[in-house]
Amino acid sequence: MNPYRDLPAERFWRKAVAGVPPFAIDPGPRNVFRIGRTDRVATAGSCFAQRVSQALARGGFHYHVTETAPDGMSAADASSRQYGTFSARYGNLYGPRQFVQLFDRAFGAFDPDLKAWRREDGRFVDPFRPTIEPNGFADEAAVIEARDLHLARVRELFESLDVLVVTLGLTEGWRCRADGAALSLAPGVAGGRFDPDEVTFVNASTAEVTADVSGFLDRLWSVNAAARVILTVSPVPLIATYRDGHVLVANAHSKAVLRAAAGEVCERGDPRLVYFPSYEIITSHTNGGRYYEEDQRSIAEAGVAHVMRTFMASFSPGLGEKRDLPPSHASEAEFAGTAGVVCDEETIERSLV
Repeated sequence: MNPYRDLPAERFWRKAVAGVPPFAIDPGPRNVFRIGRTDRVATAGSCFAQRVSQALARGGFHYHVTETAPDGMSAADASSRQYGTFSARYGNLYGPRQFVQLFDRAFGAFDPDLKAWRREDGRFVDPFRPTIEPNGFADEAAVIEARDLHLARVRELFESLDVLVVTLGLTEGWRCRADGAALSLAPGVAGGRFDPDEVTFVNASTAEVTADVSGFLDRLWSVNAAARVILTVSPVPLIATYRDGHVLVANAHSKAVLRAAAGEVCERGDPRLVYFPSYEIITSHTNGGRYYEEDQRSIAEAGVAHVMRTFMASFSPGLGEKRDLPPSHASEAEFAGTAGVVCDEETIERSLV
């Protein structure tokens, strides 16, 4: 009696990987919940999360946005201010602690001491989403007013969404010493002043990430018990590390921690939660690095297309083939252009110029 004898082909490397053209490898989950065209699908996380939202919107699915641009605002202005980039204007949420605290802030369970950062030009920004207003705010009061409106839309989002696609991006981050508030960027990068007595660098462990992901899910399901969640890990490498070592090693460590934690949470068997392998599709050596651009960080059009083919086959079989694809010459420019707007992490390099 050989326990491997009757396993399906997808369990064997020779049949599912070596014996399949790289572009046709499909490691997506099977026998999971389906996404219908009328389901309200929301996205949150690192910059790669918006790739899903773009593809879903093009395919005629209901991309759920609760924080929309004011009437009369031009499309260019709305884009620069990140209306519709994610389902609400929370900017990049790189680490699980940011998800937990966003929920707690939206529902009144956490009020960070830090309210605003002053920029070098005298304008102010929201330290928890420092790039959503390119021109900044006039004063701290304006930051707080905009924050309160934003958090109201976040509450609405969590209570009304049907499906949430969460993309985990980083384990490295910065937190306020006073109350543990998690920041998307270090002070001094997009506003504020770096003071090691006020903030501390954190590199979250697997146990901490697991606890934070679980904590966020419990919170979400406490206000929306029917919400379905797709958890994935961003294949976009770190742009910089604050650890003492090479960024390549730091990136491998960070992604391994996120992947291990995501797997541990998803393997608990809740039918409302599914892991989707976008990270594995993009980073697999089988595609010979073709899914990255020349900077070895930006995701190429072919990689995004492979991820979304697999996504549709897993969650909307039969519908993905019917979606309207943009002209091939436009796709790469669209993805590349958007990445520079919403990836707060890229501000680190720009701030050094």
